Amino acid sequence: MNTGPEGSAASGSLPPVVSNYLAASDRDDIDAIVACFTEHAVVLDENRHWVGAAAIRQWRENVATAFEYTVAIIRSEALGEVDGAQRHDVYNHLEGNFPGGQVDLTNRFTPRGDLIMGLEIVPTAVTS
Repeated sequence: MNTGPEGSAASGSLPPVVSNYLAASDRDDIDAIVACFTEHAVVLDENRHWVGAAAIRQWRENVATAFEYTVAIIRSEALGEVDGAQRHDVYNHLEGNFPGGQVDLTNRFTPRGDLIMGLEIVPTAVTS
């Protein structure tokens, strides 16, 4: 996985743990990815929930072996408090050998302190 040159600029305003997650994800460093999450963190990806470190590790191992793809970070946005927690959205464009070949996704990060307690990966809503 690769982020484009936009990636480093877009992640500059993000909390350090989100930037660390994105960098670890770019390196496919599963140990570093898992270390970004709280003990009971929840990841939602492809309508499936992954709860806790062991499940998050399994999720990333599955992602790493399922397809080859590149990631370009389009932009990021701090949304402030949402449902009692801070939220930061990172908008990505993926291209690869998965069905459809390309997709725009939003990573909705919910950090707690220096770790991520929640991550939702959802299709980016199209605005007109």
